[in-house]
Amino acid sequence: MEIKAPRGTYDILPADAIRWQYLEQVIRQTAEAFGYQEVRMPLFEHTELFQRGVGETTDIVTKEMYTFTDKSKRSLTLRPEGTASCVRSIIEHKLTGGTLPIKWYYAGPMFRYDRPQAGRYRQFHQFGVEAFGSNNPHLDAEVIMLLVEILHNLGLHEYELHLNTVGCPVCRQEYRTRLINYIAPLQDQLCDDCKVRYRQNPLRVLDCKIDSCRQAIAGCPSIADSLCDDCRKHYAEVKQTLSDNDIAYVQDDNLVRGLDYYTNTAFEIHIPGIGAQSAVGGGGRYNGLVKECGGPDLPGVGFALGLERLLLALEGLPTKVHHAPVDVFVAIMDQQYEKQGFKILKRLRRAGIRADRDYNDRSSKAQMKYANKLGARLVVMLGQDEIEKGYCTVRNMETGEQFKLDDDDELVENIKKLVL
Repeated sequence: MEIKAPRGTYDILPADAIRWQYLEQVIRQTAEAFGYQEVRMPLFEHTELFQRGVGETTDIVTKEMYTFTDKSKRSLTLRPEGTASCVRSIIEHKLTGGTLPIKWYYAGPMFRYDRPQAGRYRQFHQFGVEAFGSNNPHLDAEVIMLLVEILHNLGLHEYELHLNTVGCPVCRQEYRTRLINYIAPLQDQLCDDCKVRYRQNPLRVLDCKIDSCRQAIAGCPSIADSLCDDCRKHYAEVKQTLSDNDIAYVQDDNLVRGLDYYTNTAFEIHIPGIGAQSAVGGGGRYNGLVKECGGPDLPGVGFALGLERLLLALEGLPTKVHHAPVDVFVAIMDQQYEKQGFKILKRLRRAGIRADRDYNDRSSKAQMKYANKLGARLVVMLGQDEIEKGYCTVRNMETGEQFKLDDDDELVENIKKLVL
């Protein structure tokens, strides 16, 4: 039987990895311009972290987590998202008493047992940012502005920013009661999941993607009518800051996000043209999460972007991606000149020039064809004349022009000027 990658996973081959590297480079540079620093966390955590942090009533915890028992009978889970791991790291390393806010970013694979579809996989990749230690609404706005700036730097200008507030635990309790009373007479029209959700956590019903549920709850109460004064003021500041910085948004009263830890601001980014599920990322504020996971009462705000979804949106757009794996090919015309060829190859690589050679004893003509397939811009040829007279013959593969360069200390610098 042929062994294939498990369903919902895939290989990123070299031609695609170049696109990933470009995407990640742009995202990292943008995050660092906003003062965020990289953090790297384990791929698996104790299951309790996600039960407490993400929420036991969420689809992620109840249906989608990859959970297993190790040889010491501990329950471990492949991380389904990154925020809870950041919180655990901050608590474990006692960082809450240091300089605040803590501003982190991360990138890497996450795991959820879900139905695979375009841009959505069981092993998928996220980029996320988290800012801990401030309840300032301007920090909410900055996080959203960082997300928008990433899209701008990638050339993705056609997007919709959906915005809402889910209030705080105090005012949300009033809204929860109103929502249950509204949904109760309609429960026969809901999907099986929402029939359970509306009692346990009725805000989850607003997040359901099934059309029949969306139609059934159309006209339900808005949380805006239940907000306390502090939450109303916080949300107004976020919206005003975005408007002051020319960032358009859509007020989405049904936007609650799929995780229990959100408070106050919630947002999503949608890009048309990538399928029915147009959201590429989102986030919000989570002021009670650090305390829920065993730390102090430290506020936080952040977002996560699905990198596969972003790559779908980038298809067809011009990018500064270098597809050729090498810039310079060293063609050794006779095996007796292997030593000299390797020395030149080493000098080129040490200077940061992508360089390669033949390892399959190809003829001179075949080496030139091979260099062309690799996309090399220049070929440095070493034969008897070159070795005896102390120069290299260099061919420009785009124009076919050939010229000589002395094999001296200036050789690499002269080649570098031509390819970099």
